[in-house]
Amino acid sequence: MTSAPPRRAAVLGSPIAHSLSPVLHRAAYRALGLARWSYDRFEIDEAALAPFVTALGPEWAGLSLTMPLKRAVMPLLDEISPVAASVEAVNTVLFTPEGRRLGDNTDIPGIEAALRERGVTRVGRAAILGAGATASSALAALARVCDGEVTAYVRGPARAAEMRGWGERLGVPVATADWSRAHEALTAPLVVATTPAGATDALAAAVPERPGTLFDVLYDPWPTPLAAAWRARGGRVVGGLDLLVHQAVLQVERMTGAPAAPLAAMREAGENALAAA
Repeated sequence: MTSAPPRRAAVLGSPIAHSLSPVLHRAAYRALGLARWSYDRFEIDEAALAPFVTALGPEWAGLSLTMPLKRAVMPLLDEISPVAASVEAVNTVLFTPEGRRLGDNTDIPGIEAALRERGVTRVGRAAILGAGATASSALAALARVCDGEVTAYVRGPARAAEMRGWGERLGVPVATADWSRAHEALTAPLVVATTPAGATDALAAAVPERPGTLFDVLYDPWPTPLAAAWRARGGRVVGGLDLLVHQAVLQVERMTGAPAAPLAAMREAGENALAAA
């Protein structure tokens, strides 16, 4: 009886040293008994992406992609899933035995799964703080859980127009408001914060007495001042580690063919890594 050949996967991006993806995927491999699987990280920018991908051998099963590669990888692919195409962002590349490259997006179903795990399945309206790449994925996820309007709080008319455009494309009614009014977002039943560290700190003092659900996509440092204030008021909080784990679960299942990735083991590994940092 011959052992299975080694299989490889990795996360690419720039900067990449902070990525928790290796911790999560390696924990999954251990729990699944995939001793011949390895998962690494590579500092790859847009210029280096095509040479790297085209040089990969048959031992490669898949890639995880972070910024700034989620859109840059699309011309290198043979097929792109409807979910990834809907937001023009690929965070997962799968390699078939025939050598085809398939692009997918696990961020969108990952957001939905993280919300569902915390008991959020339907809301009447929602608010998004920010207008970057994560905001468009959040908007696509909200198309599945929000029955009414989504208000995006952004800086500048160009960002506002971009978010309204994404809403039209995704079939979500989107209103926009200037960032100076971001405190108004906190009264929505579901608030999704997609901004960089520090951007929402000033909003912590404006958390209402009876907040709904906050989904803050950051995970380090955690909790953010907004998430801490939200939780102190008794509101429900979904964090960036929840998103990271749920999207990684989907990646592991699609790369390895495992019917169910070990969510609990992956989350524990992520929590331990953050605590040790």
